[in-house]
Amino acid sequence: MKFVWLLLLTAALFLLNLFIGSVDIPAREVMAILTGTDTGAEGPYGFIVVGSRLPQAVTALLAGAALTVSGLMLQTAFRNPLAGPSILGITSGASLGVALVMLLLGGSVSAAGFTIGGNLAVLAGAIAGSIAVMGVLLLLSVWLKNGLMLLIAGIMVGYLTSSVIMLLNYMASAEGVQSYTMWGMGNFNGVSLTQLPFFSTTVAAGLLLAVLLVKPLNIILLGENYARNLGVSMQRVRNMLLGATGILTAVVTAFCGPISFIGLAVPHIVRMIFRSADHRILMAGCIITGGCTGLLCNLICVVPADIILPLNGVTPLIGVPVILYVILKERIHR
Repeated sequence: MKFVWLLLLTAALFLLNLFIGSVDIPAREVMAILTGTDTGAEGPYGFIVVGSRLPQAVTALLAGAALTVSGLMLQTAFRNPLAGPSILGITSGASLGVALVMLLLGGSVSAAGFTIGGNLAVLAGAIAGSIAVMGVLLLLSVWLKNGLMLLIAGIMVGYLTSSVIMLLNYMASAEGVQSYTMWGMGNFNGVSLTQLPFFSTTVAAGLLLAVLLVKPLNIILLGENYARNLGVSMQRVRNMLLGATGILTAVVTAFCGPISFIGLAVPHIVRMIFRSADHRILMAGCIITGGCTGLLCNLICVVPADIILPLNGVTPLIGVPVILYVILKERIHR
């Protein structure tokens, strides 16, 4: 029954994201455009609803699900309630790639006689940075058999990339710093209608890989030694975990910027709702609740008239109370 209510809430928020925005469009016009009965659907209203609000709503739905599932897997694998998608440095890697493009290369990348600029260059930089960090972590996982050590290595990689980004900001022009700062605020409107199939397919592949890890994650809850006795290869599970988390985090960060708190806080909301440790329930709950949270945050961003709030200015409003509750709960239990 809880799944039904969550699905209904998600559907309602999805529709609200189509009907509500910074531009006031009559509800009957939106309905006519969506149903195809509006002869002026090619006009400005049609462009806003179909070309802007629809991709933005789908992006918020998928990005929220991707980050939440990543947070669930990391919190289980590392047995740390404060682990999130940014903890392994993959988000920092994407940020470093974007910083190199915007602050060092002036917003364009040239290679083998080809030059790309604008959003495409930013996207390429973010994906390249994420893949580079993910490659480093996969390499380190060969030597670091202990999950805690790998977690610490990821945090150190994050610190290193943050240091480089700080130096690039110090040496960059004011225009470059402003562009990078705007990207770092996060948003769900970075995926155009033509880019949506690629974004959706990549996120779906990452989520499918995460679903395949449900059984190993349930076994890990019983302890690594027990998992090994059952024939579960912890090295293989860890690599698949890094792969799934890397794909989901990299593509979301590349298109939407470094989004905070959704991957960290929403898995705890799911645990509070379902009161279960079974990852078959938690994984499905994270996909739905994460998408619902992404839609809610996007709706809050566009509700104020004439302005669009930065996403990372909204997500802490949901994330911080949840994390404080988790910390206090852990303290009471001890």
